[in-house]
Amino acid sequence: MEPIRNFEQLTSHLKSLECRRRIAVVCGDDEHTEYAVARALEEGIADFVMVGNSHRLAPYTALQRHAEHVETVHVEDPDEAARTAVRMIREGKADILMKGIINTDNLLRVILNKEEGLLPQGQVMTHLAVMQIPTYHKLLFFSDAAVIPYPTLQQRIEMIWYAIRTCRSFGIAQPRISLIHCSEKVSPKFPHSVDYVHIVELAEAGEFGDVIIDGPLDVKTSCEKSSSDIKGIVSPINGEADVLIFPNIESGNAFYKAVSLFSHADMAGLLQGTICPVVLPSRSDSGLSKYYSIAMACLTAGHRSNL
Repeated sequence: MEPIRNFEQLTSHLKSLECRRRIAVVCGDDEHTEYAVARALEEGIADFVMVGNSHRLAPYTALQRHAEHVETVHVEDPDEAARTAVRMIREGKADILMKGIINTDNLLRVILNKEEGLLPQGQVMTHLAVMQIPTYHKLLFFSDAAVIPYPTLQQRIEMIWYAIRTCRSFGIAQPRISLIHCSEKVSPKFPHSVDYVHIVELAEAGEFGDVIIDGPLDVKTSCEKSSSDIKGIVSPINGEADVLIFPNIESGNAFYKAVSLFSHADMAGLLQGTICPVVLPSRSDSGLSKYYSIAMACLTAGHRSNL
C-alpha cells in the first residue's frame, strides 16, 4: 500500500475497498454534521444510524436520497440517545461512534461508564488528529490536543502506540515521530523532556518496531530540514516528521487552532483507546473537517479492541 498523503487520496482509497463502515451518530441534526454524513453517503464509504430526534432530521434531503444506507432511531432525550448509540457499538451493530450536537461532557460520561461504556479497563483514552497543511508535502499527525492535560510517561507511550498503528493504516511503513519541546535541550525544569530521553532509548532498542522517534525537537526542526541544518541539529527525523507528540494539551491545542486558522489546514481527529473509533468534533469544526474525521474513522475501524 502506498502512503496516503492527502485527504483526497484517503477518500479514493476507501472507495477502492468497497467496504462501508456503519456509523452511529448521536444527535446529528446540525448543518455541519448533515454535510459530513451526506458527503460520506455520496462517496459510498459508510452507512449511518442516526440516533436522536428524527423529526429534526426531516429537512435533510441527502438522508432521504440514500435511504437504503440510513437507519433512524428516534430518541428524544440526548443522554438516552448517547446510551443507545454506545449500546449499539457494544453489541456490534455499529463500527464507529460519532458526536453530533450533544454536549461533549454528556457523551463522554456515557463513553467512560465503567460498566456500559467504550473504554476497556486499563486503557488510556487520548486524541489523535491529522491535518493537511498547504505548505507541507504530506499529512501530519499530532497528539494530544483535546483529552490529557499533562501526559505521564506511560500515557505518552500509549499515545505513540496509537499514532504508530494509525500511521500503518495510512500506509506509512516507518513513521517518523517527533517529541515536541520549545528547544532541543533536555532539562529537569521540563520533566517531559527527560521522559523523551527514555522514549528515544526504547525506540532505539526496538520497543516500537520499525519507527523513528527523536526529541526533544521543536515543530520547525521537525518539519523543515533547513531549520535543522541552520541550527546544527542532526536528527533521524530529518525534517520529515509524520507525527508530533506535544508535551501538554495547551501546546497541542494552541498548535491545532493556530494552524487551522492561519494556514487554512484541513483537519480530522479521533478518540483513541476506545473499543472503536470515536469522532468527537469541536463545535467550531466545519462540515468538511467532520467528513474527513469520518473517513479517518472508516480507515481505522478494522482495528477494534475488546472490552
